[in-house]
Amino acid sequence: MLAIYPGSFDPFTNGHLDIVKRAARLFSRLIVAVAVNVRKVPTFTVEERVEMMKESLAGMDNVEVDSFSGLLVDYARERGAKVIIRGLRALSDFENEFQMAHMNRGLYPELETLFMMTCQEYFYVSSQTVKEVA
Repeated sequence: MLAIYPGSFDPFTNGHLDIVKRAARLFSRLIVAVAVNVRKVPTFTVEERVEMMKESLAGMDNVEVDSFSGLLVDYARERGAKVIIRGLRALSDFENEFQMAHMNRGLYPELETLFMMTCQEYFYVSSQTVKEVA
């Protein structure tokens, strides 16, 4: 079964890597999809993020790195995915993710959202924090 782990990944953190490794054990194929988000001003270009992630995920044979723009549900439908992976660090992440999961399900009824809790050692790590510390 194909799953998609979408995000801006600006930058790709150890917390993201943890979710990828765990999701890759659950699904036969996993696409890590870098989203083009016009509401955010990225530190790295989409191409740079894709390349960094390909290097980080080299050797994971069932993981593909790709990018997309537009609606996630449209991308998932195009790729034939039935599952979206979302990482949660804290309860505060859940409210927005819950709303997005319901909206996505309304647009693509066959699409499931799987929430994965980050490991305790990474729950404090966010891309924003990494940028601020760097």
